Amino acid sequence: MTALESGGSAARKITRDLESERILAGIGLVLLAVACFATLDTATKLSTAAVPILMGVWVRYAFQAVATTLVLLPKHGPRLLRTQHPKYQLLRGALLLASSTLAFLSLRYMPLAEFTSIVLIAPLVITLLAATTLKEQVSPLRWALVAGGFAGTLVILRPGGEAFSWAMLLPIGLVLTNAWFQVLTSKLARTENPLTMHFYTGWVGALLASVALPFAWTTLPSWHWWALLCLMGFMGTVGHFILILAYQRAPASTLTPYLYAQIAFAMLGGWLMFSQIPDTISLTGMALIAICGAAGAWLTVRERRVPIEPAES
Repeated sequence: MTALESGGSAARKITRDLESERILAGIGLVLLAVACFATLDTATKLSTAAVPILMGVWVRYAFQAVATTLVLLPKHGPRLLRTQHPKYQLLRGALLLASSTLAFLSLRYMPLAEFTSIVLIAPLVITLLAATTLKEQVSPLRWALVAGGFAGTLVILRPGGEAFSWAMLLPIGLVLTNAWFQVLTSKLARTENPLTMHFYTGWVGALLASVALPFAWTTLPSWHWWALLCLMGFMGTVGHFILILAYQRAPASTLTPYLYAQIAFAMLGGWLMFSQIPDTISLTGMALIAICGAAGAWLTVRERRVPIEPAES
């Protein structure tokens, strides 16, 4: 082997090592992000004991809007505000606000782990929308994964069973609104700056929630509740920022399956804060959703159809 070949081999090894380190860093960041989202959901469930739903939603979006503005506007200036589709930006923000409101309502009545599992069928619903609304071709394997995910949902919900209640349908509404949010995100991402989309999402949610705020505002019994609301806003904002950093370091096809680790973090939060442990039947449904959802999301990203983002609360 010549010195030139030896040097080239060493350079390739260094490149592979650096790439491996970046991928491992991306995986670590994704796990940290979903831990933030699980903490957000746990804090949200705690807040519903004393804080009106609309007031909690307003604080969550006001925190994101202000934090995003303080970080992004000085760096990007007026470019951050430029958009070719202001109506779609408004609709996207309204859809996410609806998703968040349904998430708050769902968490008031449902255990954390079951809620998180149902919400994570959103990528499978996107497949259904792509086939029925966008007229995309869907493979038999993908249809099988969609069917498996919905079967897992039915196992958790158990319609007709003693544990079933109308409140368990709330996360289904969340999944539908979030799926439309994801489809619209895909459409806007072709022409819009992602940071601009993130900026408008926060402010649209904050402003729309402000309209209803006078009817929901109440004096909280302790400053601890305000601290909890700030924690919710912080975890939501930081979680999405960390997720962006993760996708800058590793391919989405590698990272997407790790989003389903949020189910495990939700189970941990439910156990620590509410002594909620899913039964064997619910665990079976969760596993089915995680397997089908992770496989379906991986296929979606590999085919570069619709970008997958976690559902927000």
